[in-house]
Amino acid sequence: MTIDRRDQVRALLKAIETGDPEAVAVVSTETYIQHNPQTLDGSEGLAELCKRLSLKSPKVAIVRTFEDGDFVFGHTEYDFGNPRVGFEVFRFEDGLIVEHWDNIQPRQGPNSSGRPMTDGPTEAVDLEKTEANRALVRYFVAEVLIGRDPDRLASYIDRENFSQHNPDLADGSAALQAFLETGTTRYERNHRVLAQGSFVLAGSEGTRDGVHTAFYDLFRVEGGRLVEHWDAIEAIAPREEWKNDNGKF
Repeated sequence: MTIDRRDQVRALLKAIETGDPEAVAVVSTETYIQHNPQTLDGSEGLAELCKRLSLKSPKVAIVRTFEDGDFVFGHTEYDFGNPRVGFEVFRFEDGLIVEHWDNIQPRQGPNSSGRPMTDGPTEAVDLEKTEANRALVRYFVAEVLIGRDPDRLASYIDRENFSQHNPDLADGSAALQAFLETGTTRYERNHRVLAQGSFVLAGSEGTRDGVHTAFYDLFRVEGGRLVEHWDAIEAIAPREEWKNDNGKF
């Protein structure tokens, strides 16, 4: 019987609520690499974190999860007394989780279009278009976000039917174009693009108001166009505050 990696990740994330050590057993005790700078390296660090967080009676809601080869990525809501929204990325090897990345920010909104940060479709479709959709997002990030070329928006986005879940932006491409033209947020490097069917997640690095920042952007693709967007934006802690040496990305 094939074990569903997404189920394993869901159980692991729920262990933040329960402190369940069995759910954490999916994490390799020998090779686990932690990229959250605020968390100790190794599976012991993760188990300790889950146990500590469970004492705060947290709430964890896994909104959507996807699988891309050895990677599982999820979109999740947390409430530790201060509601947050984030993305989690796990890499599997020989049936165990061996690497983890995340990006988490305070939950805000709804935005001016009335959209919360996490609602909308949750299931991937068009699985046969995974690679085409991955390429679309990769080029969008390179040309529009890193290249800061808002004139290229029309090549990627349906201007009238673009649903936006960023708490500071409205639906449509006009708000996104205005955002790109302000210059206060700069994408400088894309590290990874993960995809399953109609959903594509891009993890990038740059600055926001001059602060070193990580950007995770989830897009839904339909008909060769980006039609929906969710994100999480997190300042990267100064190097002297890191609890491991693996880097955010």
